[in-house]
Amino acid sequence: MSAPYRRLSLWLDQVADDGDALTPRPGLTASTDADVVVVGGGLTGLWTAYYLTENDPGLDVLVVEQEVVGFGASGRNGGWCSALFPASATTLAARHGEAAAQAMRAAMRDTVVEVAGVAAAEGIACDVAYGGTVVVARSAPQLRRARAEAAEGPRWGDETELLDADAARARLAATEVRGGTYTPDCAALQPARLTRGLAEVLEARGVRVVEHSRVVGIEPGRVTVEHLDATDDSRESGRRPARSVVRCRHVVRATEAWTPRLPGSRRAVVPVYSLMVATEPLPQDVWDAIGLRERETFADHRHLVVYGQRTADGRLAFGGRGAPYHWRSAVRPQYDREPRVFAALEQTLLELFPVLADVRVTHRWGGPLAIARDWHASVGLDRSSGLAWAGGYVGDGLSTTNLAGRTLADLLTDRDTELTRLPWVGHRSPDWEPEPLRWLGVNAGLRAMTFADREEELTGRPSVVERLVRPLLG
Repeated sequence: MSAPYRRLSLWLDQVADDGDALTPRPGLTASTDADVVVVGGGLTGLWTAYYLTENDPGLDVLVVEQEVVGFGASGRNGGWCSALFPASATTLAARHGEAAAQAMRAAMRDTVVEVAGVAAAEGIACDVAYGGTVVVARSAPQLRRARAEAAEGPRWGDETELLDADAARARLAATEVRGGTYTPDCAALQPARLTRGLAEVLEARGVRVVEHSRVVGIEPGRVTVEHLDATDDSRESGRRPARSVVRCRHVVRATEAWTPRLPGSRRAVVPVYSLMVATEPLPQDVWDAIGLRERETFADHRHLVVYGQRTADGRLAFGGRGAPYHWRSAVRPQYDREPRVFAALEQTLLELFPVLADVRVTHRWGGPLAIARDWHASVGLDRSSGLAWAGGYVGDGLSTTNLAGRTLADLLTDRDTELTRLPWVGHRSPDWEPEPLRWLGVNAGLRAMTFADREEELTGRPSVVERLVRPLLG
């Protein structure tokens, strides 16, 4: 049964090699009761269940997953456990005040340590390396952005070091490096091992985790679930799957890019695809030429996001945006693979590291992430209905999911803590525009970032296009 799931990413492929068959757990086939129902078996849902059992071990928690744990972004992302948050500190300060922005930045930095600490305490072997993040500047406009980022960091308590060309190349020997930035607040890890391991910890604590079970309705005190038969895949057959009802006190929506599939949530977020490639394990002489000796995560200061890491088994895993947004927020398996984007990623790798010219790419994969209309992740609980939510991470979810889980657990157990007073708690993003405006706007923004990078290559000056579209892109 592992074959269809292991092909979703390098990370799930490695999990299968570890001996995890990726066989779906039994689905929900009868109505039941629970204290808390968590909709979604990714890291948001699993961390929420974990901290709920920390706060109140007596709670009956049920996690409902449509596919298998780690099927979504939690099993396919870039492996950056970072202090990044989709809304900048400046944006947070403008909306919530400077003290709130500083508190949010401190919470994100603490979360990097928390994730790795829990993994160690629970015996989850997920290849954690505290290497930090190096972001190189490869043009004059990129260097200007690096300097601005380093100068702004102390205001928010962020330790962002400005690197000259030699110091940047000492960490990442890419081509045309003029300088860069370095922050220690990031750990590289293997996300699918973290996610799958966390689910096992939860089951040992008595949390029920059901898979191949699709939530088709969320109401106060009630969740309606369809059981998807793992043998004949009733999703593709003509018959209607059997339905069950879970009666509960609280429901947590932890569905991220799949949120638009839920009734009434079509425009809550847009699913935008990010794709990745990974090389075969590289020999030491190649790594000597590239750097990343501390397994730093890395990027550069271009506008269209790219990201990478040196894996524990010596591969270079590299990803980026650029895949199109699909009409009416569609999420389909065929969108995980975009040959044009894979080719662009591989070409970018060669431009950064010519030493990879004869290296084989062994894995190509992708998946959707969720973007709120104001690019502001949020977490919250509507106490009148018992409905809670978290999401809108814009690709920064590997760590932010943990902060969300801790915060939701405090909210659901009526704890007034520093976490429940953070500025993203209770934030409500506006809905996205209806189609065709949504399709036109999102895809225009993606193309604008590509054009902005090209503009800067040609002119050597900061992009005019980027400045014009910046207000639309959070």
